[in-house]
Amino acid sequence: MSATFHLAVPAGDLAATEKFYVDILGCETGNREEGRWVDINFWGNELTLHQSQESLPSVRHDVDMGNVAVPHFGAHLSESDFQALKGRLAAADWAYLDQPYRRFVDTEFEQETLFVVDPNGNILEMKTMVNPEVLFATG
Repeated sequence: MSATFHLAVPAGDLAATEKFYVDILGCETGNREEGRWVDINFWGNELTLHQSQESLPSVRHDVDMGNVAVPHFGAHLSESDFQALKGRLAAADWAYLDQPYRRFVDTEFEQETLFVVDPNGNILEMKTMVNPEVLFATG
């Protein structure tokens, strides 16, 4: 449990945003204070959604694949979990902020990534890596 990451974000309408994370992304809920916040099991990490009036601001930064929205957060998924997530997004007719994109093709860092926005405007980048073991390899 020592490597578990925790992030708390404004959720706007807590019930609607919780529904997105559970019904569309496939996450599970944990502890909660009814009407104020709920913990989401975000692929082994603790994401806390807080009922709020505000949302996070967003800007775009240039990277190899174009302009990406910042701030954003997400998870590295297995290929099968990533494909299942794309299927759930399609079934829910949930729009991509940035369409799935394969980057670093034919390198050890090859990955597929996509961007979506939750109901309160929080931006998520979800990805799958061909060789996840090289993510933090030094050499």
